[in-house]
Amino acid sequence: MTHNVGVLLSGCGVFDGSEIHEAVLTLLFLDRAGATVQCMAPDAEQLHVIDHLTQTPSEESRNVLVESARIARGEIKGVAAVGADDIDALIIPGGFGAAKNLSDFAVNGPEATVHPDVQRLLDEMVAKSKPIGAICIAPATLTRALGSHSPQVTIGNDVGTAAAIQAMGGTHKECRVDQICVDEANRLVTTPAYMLGPGIKDVAIGIEKLVEKVLSLC
Repeated sequence: MTHNVGVLLSGCGVFDGSEIHEAVLTLLFLDRAGATVQCMAPDAEQLHVIDHLTQTPSEESRNVLVESARIARGEIKGVAAVGADDIDALIIPGGFGAAKNLSDFAVNGPEATVHPDVQRLLDEMVAKSKPIGAICIAPATLTRALGSHSPQVTIGNDVGTAAAIQAMGGTHKECRVDQICVDEANRLVTTPAYMLGPGIKDVAIGIEKLVEKVLSLC
């Protein structure tokens, strides 16, 4: 059986959108496993734009969906047009966009607000017991959205982010970059990726395990 997996992107670039290595590895491992993919992103303005060469803020404005379309090679939908009935599982790559554009966790921490279309989709997925994977910093937004379900997640070993996850109703489990955390009750799979690094070959191990586990839960 071929599974249709949603990949929720948050822009294009580690400092203000999706972490490109994490997103591409997710797409690669899904394709290798024979899954079909539906990329999606919020149709909204980014929190801000970072010049990735100088790592300084830029005065320009960019749209999250338009930027995410770069990674998806144009094959992408606005998340508002996707429901849990359309996909068998959902995976959220990291990058600061996951904490800036899918929610405002990067600004407001445990008091963050999740983008309404993202919140709706996550609620639908949990209600239908469909698996969700989250990579790098994305588990923080996932925990904010699903805090009432007491999710268990990992972001590696960052003390401050782990404390915020606890404050939002989650349980944090320390993991290495090559490990995954599986919340069987909520059907959540998380991995630290570039929260730990150090390189693409290292984060690839955990992401491949995450993809395999998510597909096994479908």
